[in-house]
Amino acid sequence: MIRHILVEDTDGIRIDRYLSEYYTDFSRSYLQKLLKDGGVLVDGKIVKSNYKVSSGERILMEIPEAVEPKILPEEIALDILYEDADIILVNKPKGMVVHPAAGHDSGTLVNALLAHCGDLSGINGVLRPGIVHRIDRDTTGVLVACKNDTAHNAIAEQLKVHSITRVYFAIVHGRISEDEGTIDAPIGRHPTDRKKMSINEKNGKPAVTHYHVLQRSERFTYLECRLETGRTHQIRVHMASAGHPLLGDSVYGPAHCPYPGLQGQTLHAGILGLIHPRTGEYLEVQAPLPQYFMELLQKLF
Repeated sequence: MIRHILVEDTDGIRIDRYLSEYYTDFSRSYLQKLLKDGGVLVDGKIVKSNYKVSSGERILMEIPEAVEPKILPEEIALDILYEDADIILVNKPKGMVVHPAAGHDSGTLVNALLAHCGDLSGINGVLRPGIVHRIDRDTTGVLVACKNDTAHNAIAEQLKVHSITRVYFAIVHGRISEDEGTIDAPIGRHPTDRKKMSINEKNGKPAVTHYHVLQRSERFTYLECRLETGRTHQIRVHMASAGHPLLGDSVYGPAHCPYPGLQGQTLHAGILGLIHPRTGEYLEVQAPLPQYFMELLQKLF
């Protein structure tokens, strides 16, 4: 793909910065690699990232066609909670990425599902076959994948109208005095850190989390959280906004974890309930708490 730009009303700006502002759909790191590989010419000459553009110059970018990698099946053990011809519900372990992405092209749940199931729904493309919803890498618990497009569409619609039951268990910093509560605050991309989410009244999407206290100590609270909506990092962002970030969450909570060796947030997707796409009957599956989580509960409460 070839793109042409005529530089106007700009002098002395680095070309990598200029291009990242001109083409917001490309990251600056991607453009810097393109420049390094000789894919950008100014008035017919190859330039590097530190070249400073001037008005009147003509930029030519040769962008290689995107090639989606082939995702290979991998024989990875799965903790299967329920399976039939349409859907499979698994208990995802801590540290496992749900689907391939930059830096994670193998060892994902999708790689394991492809080996176990063979065929998965194709609605979400070759990188995310069967995946209708996700949980974070360091969040454990139950997740549903679809084996065909009919099942995928049916469950996606339930997610859209918020009719799926999703119950999580979390340990948060601080002692929450009230027995239960609701956090209703829209969530969107963080205004300065694109890798994070935040409470975003202007551009965020509606997000509602209901919580119920299960146990308290002086320093921590053990919660049951029910999702009314399902935004990215919803429980992590909502609890941090209330002053009670999840234990182990270095992104939204303290950088220093009081328990060395704890990998990521203490969050477990314990219950998932949905209307089965073929039978029309309600199906609810529970995933037991992982061993590390139970050991923390014994220590803290």
